Amino acid sequence: MLVYIGRRLVGMVPILLVVAVVIFMFLHLIPGDPARLIAGTEASLQDVENVRQSLGLDLPIWKQFWLFFSRAIQGDFGMSYRTHQPVFAMISERFWPTLELAFWSMIWAIVAGLALGVVAATRRGKWADNLAMFGSVTGISMPSFWLGLLLIELFAVQLGWLPSGGSGGFKYVILPAITLGSGVAAVIARFTRNSLLETLREDYVRTARAKGARERVVVWSHALRNALIPVVTMTGLQFGFLLGGSVVVEAVFTWPGMGRLLIDAVNFRDYPVIQAEMLLFALEFMVINMVVDVLYAVLNPQIRLDR
Repeated sequence: MLVYIGRRLVGMVPILLVVAVVIFMFLHLIPGDPARLIAGTEASLQDVENVRQSLGLDLPIWKQFWLFFSRAIQGDFGMSYRTHQPVFAMISERFWPTLELAFWSMIWAIVAGLALGVVAATRRGKWADNLAMFGSVTGISMPSFWLGLLLIELFAVQLGWLPSGGSGGFKYVILPAITLGSGVAAVIARFTRNSLLETLREDYVRTARAKGARERVVVWSHALRNALIPVVTMTGLQFGFLLGGSVVVEAVFTWPGMGRLLIDAVNFRDYPVIQAEMLLFALEFMVINMVVDVLYAVLNPQIRLDR
């Protein structure tokens, strides 16, 4: 397994190089001049040109990319155009709030999604199944910003139970975590239901029932373990989306995470911050995919990773 992990880590390097090239070229296609934004609307053309030279934006594109990538592989992402602070320090400060939000969102999504999926599969065609699937479709279809505003109106404005935004304790993360994790919970519920229904038709499940095992034991001890293999794949990918896709939720709840940092960077054309965050998101997806593959072998020992 260690050999497999080592190969996967080495294989991430060329992928990150390609991602870095795509991100770099895409940023330079976005309308707007960072030098003009920094110098201000009243600045003269000479002032703007001086700012452009100080930032290295007057260099050829290939040279700008080489300077960026050569520093990035050493952990140096440069200085922010907007705050003049090291980009690495800014991202490090914002990463943990985003990770905290994604963690609690995933916990809520897994608990709710598995519960709804198991209930729907074991009561197929009944009202519980229909209600669970209706809830999952609603969770997938409802925009996160709209759900967040509804939760704020109900629990913060009308009832006054929870704060409407900001950070400072566990109660501040409840509403944004529910908002961010609802869509993932709906997806997990549907995947769990479909996978568990297929597993319950297997021969070993019928054998367990024929031996007199209780239905609860058959579902939770025999069928669910094998049914979780495709669910783990989807859950791992969804966690990556939570880390990289919390931009809207963080904006709604004024959560001090990487999402808000990215919005500010895009508005200000802060290239170093945007490039660093995009590379980090790509790395997160690759690491999560590797962890998911390792979990395959944990859930099913028949799967070999060293082939």
